[in-house]
Amino acid sequence: MRIISDSVNINFECFNSFEQKRDTILMLHGFTGSLDDWREIHRLLNPNFNYIGIDLVGHGKSDSPVNIDKYSPQALSKQINDILNNLSIKQAIIFGYSMGGRAALSFAINHPNKIRGLILEGTTAGIESEKIRSERIKIDEELADYIESHNIEEFVELWMNKEIFNTQRRFSNEKLKKIRKKKALNSKIGLANSLREFGTGRMGYFGNKLNQINCPVLLITGELDTKFTKINSMLKKKFPNAKHKIIKNAGHNTHIEEPMKFVKVVNEFLKNY
Repeated sequence: MRIISDSVNINFECFNSFEQKRDTILMLHGFTGSLDDWREIHRLLNPNFNYIGIDLVGHGKSDSPVNIDKYSPQALSKQINDILNNLSIKQAIIFGYSMGGRAALSFAINHPNKIRGLILEGTTAGIESEKIRSERIKIDEELADYIESHNIEEFVELWMNKEIFNTQRRFSNEKLKKIRKKKALNSKIGLANSLREFGTGRMGYFGNKLNQINCPVLLITGELDTKFTKINSMLKKKFPNAKHKIIKNAGHNTHIEEPMKFVKVVNEFLKNY
């Protein structure tokens, strides 16, 4: 299914039969991903929810506009809100991985009355230090330039070889090849503009607003992802109602590295709904 949000076509899909009376979980993928990243995982989750995957702007089958304003935190929040309104959903649980988690946080801050809960995997609330944020913006700009000056396969290879994904080297060559192939389906313009307007540096810092989010929050990080585990241990203290679960033997992307452990933690959280 597709909606037009401020002249941008946004693709989304209900993974199971949609029932208006049930709670809905919106699933937001990470940078270079798509809604297909959740297609297998949702089958293992509590079946008493509607599961809707969204291709964030610049990814999957959604548009990749040249206009960089369409990738801003405000634009992403509007796109998510327009999907909820299109389906007459008053409140939803937002489930986001990495960049998708940042989009979920942005939405929760902009539309607190639309949130029933948050599940944030490998997520940050941005960078508090202006100096470090400026350095990150420069890094993301350089990476965006690389995307534009190389073919998509070269960029995916560079991205997959980042230290944060080292724990995925446990996968077979066949599985890694499938992951790279899916990522390479994305648009160069979409990926570059996502970095330039919604990279970790450019999105701003949300940490001082987390006390406004009163719904239950589940933070998930991998034990081997020491950077994000440390970040989330501090984030937990900023929310009024948050739990932080650490997945053993997993790195940044816990749902692909240790799916059964990941699912167990999420289903335990969903028992409260």
